This record gives sequence, structure tokens and C-alpha cells, in this order.
Amino acid sequence: MSEHYPALFSPVTLGAIAMKNRLAMAPMTRARSPERVPTQSVVTYYTQRAGAGLIITEATQISVQGTGSIATPGIHTAEQIAAWKKVTDGVHARGCSIICQIWHVGRVSHASFQENGQAPVSSSDVHGEVNTFTAEGFERTTPPRPLAIEEIPGVVGDYRKASLNAIEAGFDGVQIHAASGYLIDQFLRDGCNRRQDEYGGSIENRCRFLLDVTDAVIDAIGAGRTSVRLSPFTVTWDCSDSNPQPLFTHAVKELDKRDLAFLEIVERGFESLAATNRTAAEDEFQPHHLREAYSGRLMVNGCYQPEDAENAVSSDYADAVSIGRPYVSTPDYAERVAAGATLNEDVDPLAWYGGGDEGYIDLPAMGE
Repeated sequence: MSEHYPALFSPVTLGAIAMKNRLAMAPMTRARSPERVPTQSVVTYYTQRAGAGLIITEATQISVQGTGSIATPGIHTAEQIAAWKKVTDGVHARGCSIICQIWHVGRVSHASFQENGQAPVSSSDVHGEVNTFTAEGFERTTPPRPLAIEEIPGVVGDYRKASLNAIEAGFDGVQIHAASGYLIDQFLRDGCNRRQDEYGGSIENRCRFLLDVTDAVIDAIGAGRTSVRLSPFTVTWDCSDSNPQPLFTHAVKELDKRDLAFLEIVERGFESLAATNRTAAEDEFQPHHLREAYSGRLMVNGCYQPEDAENAVSSDYADAVSIGRPYVSTPDYAERVAAGATLNEDVDPLAWYGGGDEGYIDLPAMGE
């Protein structure tokens, strides 16, 4: 409990996932697994940040096909499972829960990451203005091919297997990455999805892949250990929709039927309403519209300051709040917020995506 933020530092259980406080560390790609296997530095990184109530790992690919950038970890081999077990053991030893965000990048990839140099896959053959980090630098992705309908059950099966692997590695659950312009988002949004079969066209059809994956993961590990992340209010990797409000309202209502551990909604990116000092138009699609459509346990993300997070929890708008960038520079973010202490200065952005231990695990904790 914190005298500054009593609601934020009260415990909560989301499905089968216990949180000692309402602050989650949001998933953030850091690209420190050069062989696709978490290293000892990755163990240290997550353990340092276990003052949070919950850690959601960086996006973790479910297969070779799902890989899209250099030095990101996977959860599809025995070696990866064993390495993640060291992470979960370290985090649990500090009384923090941790879940694995399972990920297929779809078209946000390059032939150099694919078996035999094949094209990446997506809902359709829409290339878009998309770049990714390869061994040659930040370069244009390879044009994708559409997943054949007979291939879709296999990809759904990869999500299912990844969730089982995560439980074997000691995770408390998984988060299905359905946000940020990656494969599931590419099925959801009509700017990418041009299919003419049962996975394209209508909103119901475009939500089918998301729900197939969610149902497969729930069948494998239980609804109480399954969460989903959506980003209805941002456009990432040129993945847009002509009318997002009815699309995401339908998706959220369908997910509400499944009694997830929680749904995480990315409400804003770096340029939040608060950051831009802008007032939303009366008819603009806003986060409260989805809150009204979802009766289950909700986590929110989007430039939240501690005061905003306290208000979100104390008003029952959200059950928990996930925090991203501050955790890059300040490993003991939750402890400092509880104490009313200042945070570390921001890390140089050059250290965000890749590199060594500098700007990764060398940031001081309070009092150091």
C-alpha cells in the first residue's frame, strides 16, 4: 500500500493471475536475444523490474515464420523454453507475476528471417510502407503473400503450442498480441485484409482469426491465464481501418464472452491527448466507448502518469494500468511511484532496440 496512491498499490487477481499492485510493466521490444534465446542479461532485466504487479514480456515469436526483426526471442524451441524458465524463476522469487506475450509479425518481416528465403505471410498481399530491423539495418520489408485458407489452422496451432510452451517455462499465462499492425491486426483491419473468403470482408469475418486464436489458447491453458492486447486508436506499420469503431466494438464484445484474465487496450501512443494538449471531438472514437462494451477485467495503456493511473483504478474504469517507457530507464518504477520518488532520466533512444547491457541493465535503482 502507498499513502500516495492507495488504489494503485492494492492487490488484485485478474483471472488466475495475482498482482501485488495494479501496475503492469508493458511489453516492450528490446532486442537483446541475438540467437533468439533469452540471455542472462534478459534474466537480470526482468528480475530488476519485478516490483511491478505483473510483467508482460516483450513480444515473443511463436514460430520461425512469425519472426520479423533481429534479436527478438522465441517460445517455440526447447532451448528457448529453458531460457525463459530462468526469467520466470527470477521474477517469481521477487513476488511478481509474469506472462509471455505471444507474437506473429505477419507482413512486418523480411525474407531473410523466413525459412528458405520465402515471402512473409499476411492476411492479403498488401505490402504497405513497412520497414523492419534486419542484419543490414532498418530496411523495407519483403512483399507478403496471403495465408492460404488451409494454412490458417496451422498458424492457429502455433499460437496454441506457444501458450503451452509458456506454461512449461513457468509463465503465469500469456498475452495474445493482436495489436500494433502485426498478423492478427492485419486480419482485423480492412486496410490490410482484402480477402474474399470467411476471413475477409465483413467485420465478423475479419475478427474470425483473432477469435480462432483466442479460443485455441483458452482451450490449451484456460481463459483465466489468457489475455489479449488490442490497439484500436493507433495505426502502426501502415495497418489501418476505414471505420475502426464498429470493428473493435464487435471484437471487444466477442472477447467479453470468453472470460479472459484481462483485455489490454492501448488507448494512445506516444502522442496522447494529454501530451498534445488536444480535446477529443464529441463524435470521435474514444476509449470509453470500448469500456462501455466490455464488462470484463480491463488493463489500459497509454501515457498514463501515476495520478491518472490512480484515478483509472479508483474509479473502476480499469483494473490495472500498464506502463512502458518509464520502465526502460527506471527498473524500480513501481517502488519509486509508491514512495513518491523521482525517476531516472530517459535512456538514449539508441539503446531501446538492441545493443549490450548499457541502457538495458545498468540503470540505478533508488538509492544506488
